[in-house]
Amino acid sequence: MPFGSNVAANMGGPMTPLLALLVTGAASAFPAPLDQYPVLAGTSLLEVLTARARLVPFNLATTAIFVLAVAHTFVAQRFRALAHDIQERHDKEARAAGQEPEPSVAAEVLHFFGEVEVIFGLWAVALIAAIVSFFDWDTARHYVNDTVNYTEPLFVVVIMALAATRPVVTVAEAALRSVASLGRGTPAAWWLAILTVGPLLGSFVTEPAAMTICALLLSRQFYERKPSPRLAYATLGLLFVNVSVGGTLTHFAAPPVLMVARPWGWDLAFMARNFGWKAVVGIVVANAVVFLFFRKELLALPEAAVSPEAKAPPRVPAWIVLVNLGFMVFVVANAHYPTLFVGAFLFFLGFAQVTAPYQGAVDLKPPLLVGFFLAGLVIHGGLQGWWIAPVLARLQEGTLFVAAMGLTAINDNALITYLATLVPDLSSSARYAVVAGAVTGGGLTVIANAPNPAGQAILGRHFEDGISPLGLLLGALVPTLILSVAYLFLG
Repeated sequence: MPFGSNVAANMGGPMTPLLALLVTGAASAFPAPLDQYPVLAGTSLLEVLTARARLVPFNLATTAIFVLAVAHTFVAQRFRALAHDIQERHDKEARAAGQEPEPSVAAEVLHFFGEVEVIFGLWAVALIAAIVSFFDWDTARHYVNDTVNYTEPLFVVVIMALAATRPVVTVAEAALRSVASLGRGTPAAWWLAILTVGPLLGSFVTEPAAMTICALLLSRQFYERKPSPRLAYATLGLLFVNVSVGGTLTHFAAPPVLMVARPWGWDLAFMARNFGWKAVVGIVVANAVVFLFFRKELLALPEAAVSPEAKAPPRVPAWIVLVNLGFMVFVVANAHYPTLFVGAFLFFLGFAQVTAPYQGAVDLKPPLLVGFFLAGLVIHGGLQGWWIAPVLARLQEGTLFVAAMGLTAINDNALITYLATLVPDLSSSARYAVVAGAVTGGGLTVIANAPNPAGQAILGRHFEDGISPLGLLLGALVPTLILSVAYLFLG
């Protein structure tokens, strides 16, 4: 037995059948189902977690690896800076020796470690090694290949690639231009239009698509104007928070809502009545507060410089726009069926090749990196329920809101809400608190909400040395506080 012969004694009682299979190395029982942990009545949260860790020591190992992966995201910028210094020193030495500078292997390795999108994938390798060490290769293979659900990462890759095509961006830009024209189309007007209307599109075209469209337009209409670092991070935090809550007008577009809609019977009317209107109020107020604080700088941003030599791209025919939108509608409608939406995407790539002059380059690198990021995150996240579920089950509504928001910062918010559905007899007010907290905290870190890596991939080039996790956290604090007030005290 991997953990010794007296495992049952560690719990002070007999093991359930599935846990007995787990500790004897049965791959099909890994990870231990949460409802199969023995119920210890009258014990504290610390005692419950300690007992679970003693029963399945691997719990501590997987959480330690996950903590290291999260910590890695906060120091990724240091790896990139060190890579830059090493490459500069390498180039200087090459020139001094009369040689042509070449990429330094050490610098390239450090730069790779500094890419946020690959961090969870890198630590997934360590996690798989730990599973093999504690169990065996069959258990690791079964978990990664059969247990983990990669539907969301695949969906984000496809919808992000579709939303970034020129016909779709052109339509979104035209719609937002009509809103920005109310403010004479200035950069400040574009800023308000994109951050107000754009995130609400997430309730209809899904949050990843809304994030992609908003980030692309902000890049063109705002970040190209070189705002100050403070305004740049305030805008990024506002975007991430607004997109996280902007998908709550409906029950089918935001990942954390999707996880609970069917188990808890939440429909369109319920979401609009309990979440949607509060999200709209919170977004408008948060935008207004940040706008007023940075009013002078926003109004002073320069207009876009139009080069007389610049050649306008060919106008996209209406039928191509409709076909692109049709592909998006099909993908969104079949978001739970990867065979269908991946197959549709392959058809789209053929269509994009045929209509290449109107599509622009279909850049798959950012979507694939984002998908890799999310795939690594769900591999780690699927093993954190042993401690998250008891935490959620033990808290009162107000504390549960704060806890869900805090846990979201270090986990994908969809994972938090999914684990909440596994907690038996959760009251309606507690259900509201955990979902409201999860969506409110969705902008605090890059890993807090599935669409955030898409925004980072598009906008990261506008930040020197990449996006700082601390800068994002500080930029998201004000809108997060405002949305917290909206969800806790309105209605």
